[in-house]
Amino acid sequence: MKLSAVIFDWAGTMVDFGSIAPVIAMRKAFAREGIALTDSEIRSGMGLAKRDHVAAILGSALVARAWSARQGRDAVDADIDRIFEALVPLMADAGAERATLIPGAGECSRVLRAKGIRIGSTTGYTRAMMEPILERAAAQGYAPEVVVCAGEAASGRPAPFMIWRALETLGCWPTASVLKVDDAPVGILEGRNAGCLTVGVAASGNALGLDAESFGALTGNARTEGLTRARSELASAGADFVIDTVDDLLPLLESKGLI
Repeated sequence: MKLSAVIFDWAGTMVDFGSIAPVIAMRKAFAREGIALTDSEIRSGMGLAKRDHVAAILGSALVARAWSARQGRDAVDADIDRIFEALVPLMADAGAERATLIPGAGECSRVLRAKGIRIGSTTGYTRAMMEPILERAAAQGYAPEVVVCAGEAASGRPAPFMIWRALETLGCWPTASVLKVDDAPVGILEGRNAGCLTVGVAASGNALGLDAESFGALTGNARTEGLTRARSELASAGADFVIDTVDDLLPLLESKGLI
């Protein structure tokens, strides 16, 4: 079956090589509460709606103990809400700074559109977080037809509702003719739960968590082991295919007869 639509994730997939912006913003938001987070603590929930991401971090054993030691009590919903509210402008600022398109993203989108394939997107960012990113991405030549943000569907990832809302807007069906492209396992699960084909993005995404310069500097075993781990995470989540970056997507789709 030829593709009718492709639904792209944003950070780590189309912009922000390494998905760095959420790490910067989360670290600052939690630092205001007196909690120092590690990259792994932040990245474990990457791809979730950002309020859910905050809740997941607070629910992890090490952070929960650090919170209790600092606050003298367990975290409650009011704490999640307060951190999330502080996170919104931090995410908008960090996202804008990291909104450079990943190489190949603009060309991939243009070629797909020229072939009559509709382009949509879903994200764990809220609309307020996404606004400056959308503006900067459009200035670089990437503007999907529909963007569904966290909070704009019944539930966030791994639920399928953001994809289904995007497809309803685009008028595309069946879901078996739709491809979801994402760098995080929870985004792959979103696509699978929606009934879509899925492609995982390993090199530019959350699993490696390296900006383009740092990834380019990897050599030998460090590069091989890092990519193997990232590909394994995405495959374990159920990705039908795994590529390094979006620059590899068109050759994959052509080789599989999907476009």
